[in-house]
Amino acid sequence: MAKSQAMGGRKRRINAVSVPTEIIIHIVMILFCLLCIVPFIFVIIISFTSEESIRALGYSFVPQSLSTAAYKVVFDLGEMLYRAYFNSFYITILGTVLSVLVCVLYSYALFRRDYKYRTFFTFFSFFTMLFGGGLVPTYIVCKQLLGLSDNYAALIVPLLVNPFNFIIMRTFFASSVPEELIEAASIDGSGEYNTLFRIIVPISKPGIATIALLNALAYWNEWYTAMLYVPNDNKHIPLQYLLMRLQRNVDNLKKMAAQMGAEASKMMKDMPSQSMRMALVVMVVIPIAFAYPFFQRYIIAGLTVGSVKG
Repeated sequence: MAKSQAMGGRKRRINAVSVPTEIIIHIVMILFCLLCIVPFIFVIIISFTSEESIRALGYSFVPQSLSTAAYKVVFDLGEMLYRAYFNSFYITILGTVLSVLVCVLYSYALFRRDYKYRTFFTFFSFFTMLFGGGLVPTYIVCKQLLGLSDNYAALIVPLLVNPFNFIIMRTFFASSVPEELIEAASIDGSGEYNTLFRIIVPISKPGIATIALLNALAYWNEWYTAMLYVPNDNKHIPLQYLLMRLQRNVDNLKKMAAQMGAEASKMMKDMPSQSMRMALVVMVVIPIAFAYPFFQRYIIAGLTVGSVKG
């Protein structure tokens, strides 16, 4: 009797599921997390695996012997490596801030129904997603017309505008920002920029955080732009292009050694080409991984606010 009263007095949670279903959901989520984490742990193990162990066993969670030779090869770059790290952080931070600013300004104009040229600029941005000028016209415009060569602007400006992000941000404004709020601000005498940055932006942090994360990943992982516009300028090259060039040089040395004969091939045999690939992945992934917790709290807060409003 007391047990039934206790169960009756206990409130049932909204969207509650049965205990077996909850256990299954937890198991599925744990398996999904393992699928995301285990490969990266595997990469770290391989990066510390000796080249002899890789040749004997292949890629294995339990290598025969460990080695830091791959990281020694990378850190032998010295000042060039630290400069490349600085360039990547500088380009990512500045490029993300500028690209988010451009995205918010452009998307806000597309969101406003009273904007006269809204339809034209929506079609203009969407059209560029379907048809592009190609590499040659882009290279000519950036290199010759804009003078984007051997400078930081060459690594930031080409990625500054992303029409896909415009659509995402405009959709977020349309679904999260009530037009009555803008009308009330206008009645109170608020200007467009004041309304945007003091009223709209504070309640749009989840959408802005999502766009910022996408842009940060794009800038951090970009190496093709560096190959086009700063191929021989070690002062401005980002980390990804430097490490890719290092890997390419090691591969070329191994090919040349194989052609030069058995003695040269034996000298290059212990060069950690396989483990170095994984070491490069670790050095690229770990810094940008620290950005996820910063953006995550804004995204989760936005989902929570949306669920409360719903």
